[in-house]
Amino acid sequence: MTDQKLNFGIVGAGAIANSYVQAFQSCNLARVAAVADVRPEAARTLAEALRCASYDSYQAMADANHLDAVVVCTPPASHPEICLHFIDRGVHVLCEKPLCIDSATAARMLAAARAANVKLTMASKFRYVDDVIRAKSIVASGILGDIVLFENAFTARVDMSARWNSKPEISGGGVMIDNGTHSLDLVRYFLGPIIDVQAVEGKRSQGLATEETVHLFVRTMSGAIASIDLSWSINKERENYLNIYGSHGVVWVGWKESKYRQSSSRDWVVFGNGYNKVQAFRSQIENFCRGIRGEEKLLIGDEDALASVEAVETAYAALRQNHWTLVGAQNNHALRELAAQ
Repeated sequence: MTDQKLNFGIVGAGAIANSYVQAFQSCNLARVAAVADVRPEAARTLAEALRCASYDSYQAMADANHLDAVVVCTPPASHPEICLHFIDRGVHVLCEKPLCIDSATAARMLAAARAANVKLTMASKFRYVDDVIRAKSIVASGILGDIVLFENAFTARVDMSARWNSKPEISGGGVMIDNGTHSLDLVRYFLGPIIDVQAVEGKRSQGLATEETVHLFVRTMSGAIASIDLSWSINKERENYLNIYGSHGVVWVGWKESKYRQSSSRDWVVFGNGYNKVQAFRSQIENFCRGIRGEEKLLIGDEDALASVEAVETAYAALRQNHWTLVGAQNNHALRELAAQ
């Protein structure tokens, strides 16, 4: 198996699957043997680009092909059923984020994979971006001192009215489970375990059935805090999607350039050329292939996948609780006590 490309199937032929197509076309470790989607025409279109077979169900694809692994690119509510189907057949699974909607189901999926001795990992593309990996090394080196604040923004004006991502019955929520899964995973990647989360929802300007603008506040075990902006309704027009502030410097990870500066220097040091989607997806596939072959550890292991689902689940609990303290409430109480005297 180490001398041949691994045979992959793709389940789901939507936008994210197209990103995988570009990555597979430049990957030396794997090939796509089949594509499945409940929309036969979408499956055929994707399969034509890959010169492979197409199917109208993942079950038919599994029965007709010898697959080493699959990439699951369907809405989150369908992930457990599809992943467990392939796990039961001894097929390794790379599942798009989020792994699933609730942590109890995530634990069950991961346990099933361990019992079947197959790899199950959650896809989280930003962990594989070269600039993000370099930024992590800069932070870990200690040259920025103690990390105090982590800022992240994933905001863009996107009409979500007709997209499955905004239908909570199949997506599990709105922008928080969609983009926030990336954000919270990046917090853990850079800062370690998350202690608690607060979530504040903004205006629903698109009239969606779920949240479309959210601000998250996160505290981590390391003592650092994180501030996260998520929105489908505004674009903050930021050059950087990550700003990490330390006691002795700062690192910026950007869409077109990444750089850092120590407090003792006036000069910025450029260390990356920004976000490259094809590179990130290809690196993700290659890490998964090498993990299957036993050549390296998966970058996102069981603990990471489960912790990601738990963090998003906790953020939704915080959003529902919505604890606020009124400005002047303490002063008003003191005034009432004074008036009663």
